[in-house]
Amino acid sequence: MDNIAGTKSSLSWAVNISVVLLVLIWLIPTIGLLVSSFRDRDQISASGWWLSPFAVEQNFQVRASADDAVERDGVFVIEGNVFEDGEGEVLRFGGARSNPTASGAGERAELTRDRTLQLEANGDYVYTSPAEITRDPSIYFSTATPPEFSTENYQTIMASDNMDRAFINTLTVTIPATIIPILIAAFAAYALAWMDFRGRGFLIAMVVGLLVVPLQLALVPLLQLHNQVGIGQSFLGIWLAHTGFGLPLAIYLLRNYMVGLPRDIIESAKVDGATDFQVFTKIVLPLSFPALASFAIFQFLWTWNDLLVAKVFLPSNSESWVMTVKIADDLLGSRGGDWGILAAAAFISIAVPLVVFFTMQRYLVRGLLAGSVK
Repeated sequence: MDNIAGTKSSLSWAVNISVVLLVLIWLIPTIGLLVSSFRDRDQISASGWWLSPFAVEQNFQVRASADDAVERDGVFVIEGNVFEDGEGEVLRFGGARSNPTASGAGERAELTRDRTLQLEANGDYVYTSPAEITRDPSIYFSTATPPEFSTENYQTIMASDNMDRAFINTLTVTIPATIIPILIAAFAAYALAWMDFRGRGFLIAMVVGLLVVPLQLALVPLLQLHNQVGIGQSFLGIWLAHTGFGLPLAIYLLRNYMVGLPRDIIESAKVDGATDFQVFTKIVLPLSFPALASFAIFQFLWTWNDLLVAKVFLPSNSESWVMTVKIADDLLGSRGGDWGILAAAAFISIAVPLVVFFTMQRYLVRGLLAGSVK
């Protein structure tokens, strides 16, 4: 009875479990990124985000002041406490950077050149040396630090120089790079769907073939062409680059949708004397809005989050940086090791795309199913 229309499949539980698992697979990394965006760099390095509610064991370094050394029975001694406020618990300690936790709290550690270091759990230490102490010795220790959450990462990003300029530049790149390919692809899709001319099948095959060509292959030739015509590394150049990279998907998506439109409506309009342009603007284009919105979502997300094309086709000066370049080159640097900044930057940069997606998401499924059902 499972194949009768209107009956519930016995495998519906498997479908529900699969959907829940897929949601969790996508949701867990997002939660981890959100938690990391409120932690500092040291705690992120010390433990995973799932341990963020618990105390974190971290290593610290302090210097004992050589000026505090006193001589006792021919031995120079420095005494003090490693905690500035006198509160804390030492877990392990050491006198060398190579092994900062060699000894347990309360033990007496033998250092080089007959020096010794004893560090109690409350932070009190005794450092001894048979020779006069001329430089401040280093003391390394580990202690459990309570979990800390703050908005410092977000404040660092928002307060950075020219971040507002980078946001405006991102909009300047994204909006035209979304609208231009839609305008061009809509005309091309209508021609490939409803106009009969020689070579139409070859053009459709070319569009499908261009979908699998990596854009990295075209970056250098396209930049050389832009330099030759005088639009290299400019906003016009990056608009045309995003347009070229987005057209194959746009034409393919819109053409599949337009082919599925009722033929009777279009033929009736042509019988009444409507031209192809009138049929396109007054009938096909309004009916194709779900497909247009679907591609607009994809193209907007792609251009907003793009880093590679922006670095190639935009000037390298800070006045022309988009948000992705600003975050990668200015806030993170060449190594990108500050995961707190990176996580916070990710949530700041996705704010606008999320608004666009949830505004137009009701058209997404309808557009993606274009041409699948006659």
